[in-house]
Amino acid sequence: MAETISVVNNLSKEEKYNQLIPQVKALVDGETNRIANMANVCAALKEVFDFFWIGFYLVENDQLVLGPFQGPVACTRIAKGKGVCGTAWNENKTMLIPDVDQFPGHIACSAQSKSEIVLPFYNGQNQIAGVLDIDSDQLETFDETDSQFLENLLNEIREALN
Repeated sequence: MAETISVVNNLSKEEKYNQLIPQVKALVDGETNRIANMANVCAALKEVFDFFWIGFYLVENDQLVLGPFQGPVACTRIAKGKGVCGTAWNENKTMLIPDVDQFPGHIACSAQSKSEIVLPFYNGQNQIAGVLDIDSDQLETFDETDSQFLENLLNEIREALN
């Protein structure tokens, strides 16, 4: 198991993801506890990209419930279809939000959050098990590069999150 994450700072976003993803796979390889794996995924992303907030919300009945995260305290429960996270779950798609203040129904867990990306992840039955939520304190932080690489990361470690 990898015990440290090592990504060169002055790389492009793509190069950082290319270095990070294999290390995260090694980090969670063989660990069967999904909470531990989610915690380490959050820590690795925070260490490399220093995003404002990174966390998992887990599907529990008709709500998303806060799971492991890195950053300030957060909303504990989000209803399906509410806010960016609930919308990503409801619509079963990645949500790229360049300015959260322009998103109808945005749930402001922190006034410092300015942009956001939310990605569903799936269980073994191909049902949404939860979402990965990443917030930035800057506008327009996330783009298709983040979407592509983060979706790839979630697919690569799918078993470790269930």
